[in-house]
Amino acid sequence: MIQLIYLLVIAVMLLLSAGVRAQGDTVRPGKGGLVTRNLKPGVKQYLVTYQDPAHDRQLRFWYWVREIGTSERNGQPVFIINQRWYGSDTPAYRTVYSINEAGTFAPVYHQELVRGKVNAYNWRWDGVSGADSVAENARKGFSLAFAEPNLNWNLDIETFEMLPLAEGKSFLINFYDAGLDPPQYVRYTVKGSERLALEGGEAADCWVLTTEGKDPQGNDYSESYWISKREHAFLKEVDHFNGMMRYKVLLPPLTPDVRVGFAR
Repeated sequence: MIQLIYLLVIAVMLLLSAGVRAQGDTVRPGKGGLVTRNLKPGVKQYLVTYQDPAHDRQLRFWYWVREIGTSERNGQPVFIINQRWYGSDTPAYRTVYSINEAGTFAPVYHQELVRGKVNAYNWRWDGVSGADSVAENARKGFSLAFAEPNLNWNLDIETFEMLPLAEGKSFLINFYDAGLDPPQYVRYTVKGSERLALEGGEAADCWVLTTEGKDPQGNDYSESYWISKREHAFLKEVDHFNGMMRYKVLLPPLTPDVRVGFAR
């Protein structure tokens, strides 16, 4: 009898653990889930295009430059990530400056210049607030408390590069887009592997990470990301949403740094 009860307890524990695994590994500061040593300092440039199948003579685009660096803040190691988004006109230009803890990738500070407005936030494990010390900060009075610490959704590319990807794994990432709706867990699943053709006839063996759901208007969307197994580099993204298609492609190292051509 005792042995039977013992076997039943073991069976229940196995079922519960299987259910947790089916949901996915929780990823947020304090919970782990990111391999921060995989995030390499340096400059990466991406071509981002938008297509509407109903308008076959129009292609909208961005050109992104993302620079990852390391430093110290209050004696603690941090990642500093600078982004510059270039479009076809001046109002489209955007800059993003983010500071994250080196050990957990927890956000510490985030500042954007969007259509001429500065949005700056001090980001803590228990909440986010507008930075009072930043001149002309349009979000100076903003404040939001967190039930749990979260990750900066604006840095999803860098976050994906740090995931311990493997066949069939799923991740529940607690993401927050600064200044918008409260944080939410988003499920991402490794659907398999694929080899991507590179320049010079070479190829990269990649994990294919996917997510899907509905936007605030109730429209279906799906996103797929190709991350190289060897370098943990985000190489490509393909999205479908509201009848549109979006592509993000990492440009090869031979691509000139476009920032050199602009006055700083």
